[in-house]
Amino acid sequence: MLQQLTTQLVEQCDACIERFWYMREHDAVPHFFRDVKPHADQWHAHVAQWQQEAHTFIQKHAPKYMHNAQIDAAKEAFEQFVVQSFYKETSKKRFEQSVLSVKYTCKVLQACMEEVAYVE
Repeated sequence: MLQQLTTQLVEQCDACIERFWYMREHDAVPHFFRDVKPHADQWHAHVAQWQQEAHTFIQKHAPKYMHNAQIDAAKEAFEQFVVQSFYKETSKKRFEQSVLSVKYTCKVLQACMEEVAYVE
């Protein structure tokens, strides 16, 4: 489950970048309750489950280059940029750095899972 959740988070990071640029290019204004909130709620639940699974993995396997604090920071950043991706006013540099940071954490976690031959 953790492998699947991590892959989905990476895919959603890419989708957030695409959405961010689409909203900027088309000067679009989202409807908060119709567009933003349902999408954010879905992904907030998803990333919370990922966080729990990742903490369990870290506790069980104690990977050298992955710690709970990194997972917590990635969760917090993800929850913010999944909402920010709808708004053209979002700072481009900060947004892109947040997305890249979460993607990096996910890639390191995936490498840690491969290293211990993690099977769900």
